[in-house]
Amino acid sequence: MYMKSSVGRSIAMLAGIGVLLLGLAPFAAAGVNDPSIETAARESTTLYYDQGGRDRTSLKTRTDDRYEPLATGGPRTKPRRVTANGKTSSSTSEAKASDDFWIYYADVELFADDDNDGYFYGLDVLFDADTVFEIADVYAVLYLSYEGGPWNEYAVTETFSIHGAISDDEYVVVTELRSGYPTGSYDLLIELYDTYDGAFVAEMGPEHNSGLGLLPLEDLNRDDPRRDHHNGHHGGGPLDWSFALLLGAAAAAGRMRRPGRAAGPKRRSRPAQAGLLAEAAVTG
Repeated sequence: MYMKSSVGRSIAMLAGIGVLLLGLAPFAAAGVNDPSIETAARESTTLYYDQGGRDRTSLKTRTDDRYEPLATGGPRTKPRRVTANGKTSSSTSEAKASDDFWIYYADVELFADDDNDGYFYGLDVLFDADTVFEIADVYAVLYLSYEGGPWNEYAVTETFSIHGAISDDEYVVVTELRSGYPTGSYDLLIELYDTYDGAFVAEMGPEHNSGLGLLPLEDLNRDDPRRDHHNGHHGGGPLDWSFALLLGAAAAAGRMRRPGRAAGPKRRSRPAQAGLLAEAAVTG
């Protein structure tokens, strides 16, 4: 009688746990697959070339950048910037471009897809800014938007000079996204500012150039050639999670009377890649 009662209670307990986990599984799955809960800081390495276009004859500088976690939800807005005179500018959604400056041309080339899943962690952006003046000093700010969400700044150039409307002053920004960028579709925006007063003067984004939209990107940490992508499907659905959790609960119930300590999964970091660092050494 005691054994039957004990078995019955165990079965009832497992059944109750199973029902509970089935109810919670959709939320657990959504939490894992929803990049809006990305809390890791964004990190990237960027090289800036102010001469030679993609021949990259003049490396101006290299930066290792760290930004706040990726903003993915809400309207497509940008943070306010502090201008050269120390004042906070209005967002560029409110500011108007100047007739004296424009971005004549821009394109982006993607590189570095070690796991061949169609998503890249490197982007090579070239743009040609022009002005009505014989010479003007400007700087550019580059943004990425995840799946139509807010714009996230990821690179800022140093001051560079543009000369009228010639094409010899193309600027190139080459970036490796190292962490904090979930796999998905990104849009790219380039903004131009007058160095004299920090005023917004021109921009080019997917609304002006379709080549700057729908870029398949992910960070280096997510680009793992050892991972099986199962035809592009990442993660499991609610049933996958509930089944796995239910098995875990059953195993835990079977060990209830056994002493011991459960060890969590161990992760091994990928070795750092020297791509942009090697390029900087060669071109510098």
